[in-house]
Amino acid sequence: MKELLRLTAPEIVVALAGLLVLILDLGFLRRAALATRFRFSSVASGIGCAIALGVLAKFPAQGSLPAGMLVVNPLTQLLQIALLVLAILVLLLVASARFTTHVGEYCALILFATTAMMLLVSTQNLLLIFIAIEFLSLSLYILTAFDKESRPSAEAGLKYFLFGGMSAGILLFGFSLLYGLSGSLALQAIAAAVNASPGDPLLTIAIVLVVAGLGFKIAAAPFHMWAPEVYQGAPTWSAALVASSSKVASFIALFVFFHLGLMGTAGNAAWGGYAAGWAPLIALVAVVSMLWGNLAAIAQTSVRRLLAYSAIGHAGYMLIALVVHSRQSLVAMVYYVITYALATVGAFGVLAALESEKVDTIADFAGLGKRAPDVAFCLLIFLLSLAGIPPLAGFFGKFYVFVSALELADHFALLWLVLLALAMSVVSFYYYLRVLKQAYVAEPMAGAGNIRVPVTTRIALWATAALVVILGCFPDLLMNRIAGALPAAFH
Repeated sequence: MKELLRLTAPEIVVALAGLLVLILDLGFLRRAALATRFRFSSVASGIGCAIALGVLAKFPAQGSLPAGMLVVNPLTQLLQIALLVLAILVLLLVASARFTTHVGEYCALILFATTAMMLLVSTQNLLLIFIAIEFLSLSLYILTAFDKESRPSAEAGLKYFLFGGMSAGILLFGFSLLYGLSGSLALQAIAAAVNASPGDPLLTIAIVLVVAGLGFKIAAAPFHMWAPEVYQGAPTWSAALVASSSKVASFIALFVFFHLGLMGTAGNAAWGGYAAGWAPLIALVAVVSMLWGNLAAIAQTSVRRLLAYSAIGHAGYMLIALVVHSRQSLVAMVYYVITYALATVGAFGVLAALESEKVDTIADFAGLGKRAPDVAFCLLIFLLSLAGIPPLAGFFGKFYVFVSALELADHFALLWLVLLALAMSVVSFYYYLRVLKQAYVAEPMAGAGNIRVPVTTRIALWATAALVVILGCFPDLLMNRIAGALPAAFH
């Protein structure tokens, strides 16, 4: 019990902060002004996350529990730090929200979702992976449907719940087959059993089911059907959390699952060197995601739906790192997913800053550069980073993933996949630049005045933009930490 408390101290702090915020809002602030409640609850929640960051920094506990139920090492701690920073940025944006009277519940759910994500990146056990995913999913379903006055929010929450419930069943079926084949829930024990009987038909079925179940969580095509609805219908702050932090946790869980549990059955997706396994299946999902996400984004008029289809395309880029399944590709993917999450939080932060303007379509951004110059500049940074323009962080995310694919033992074996990714990256320039063209070239509508942006929202936008620029200009600040943490994670 003492070891469990020591290893889960940051998660305990975040969960207790959620309970405390809930108690304070329900017990002492229920009659206070709505603005006061939002500011207090979001700041108190952010302080809870900051304390958890302090615990991680001051008491960097490392160790593991039996059967891989909890594995704490430098890499998991780095990922937990990233998740906490993203949560703080989202909570800063929440301080200016006014869409519900259930303020304590909303902030508590953000903290509970963050707790689930912190557990998800630090377990190597099928049971704990499933529990963490479902704990996270339930929190996100409620956050999506939280705006009771909004019909799109209710529809998005219902669709998210229905598709999520179906994907949970598929994932659990796949996990049960793996348990039946190996007799263990620990990924390393599963790896030993799978290597002993790699051609089992049940193993093939299990792999397909797990790819489908986890593919839903990362919004990879063709398991993406929930993403456009959730991005558009959910409250802006909920969509920011779904689009950023949950992607970090889900991609790490996906990579750890295949890298640790099923490495012996990877096969080969190389052009002319095909070998049956999960790597060709992941490559197929990556191709469909890149094509569908980027091409469908061109037709969008809603910025939120554009970001949703863009996210599907980015999922395809990140899956290239899994197809490569090397340690270098894992370093590249961790860097990519963290920097992508930052840019996405920033993009939704801009939408939060424009919440009072009822901005939804691309045309609504007309003249933003004149009406709110600092917000427009932050939008420029976020969208150019998502597009992969140097020297922003998004460029190096794609660069490191593509390089890892070209540096396999059989050079240029995955060149076909990288060339497709490069082509789709060029396509993405078009739809990102459409938004920026409206912001900087189009004139504002007649009578449109300057936009007032809350201080906390401005702080969140500036801080996020600064991180995107710094991690782009000095990528080694993060890359070296990831590379240094990797040996202890996969020894």
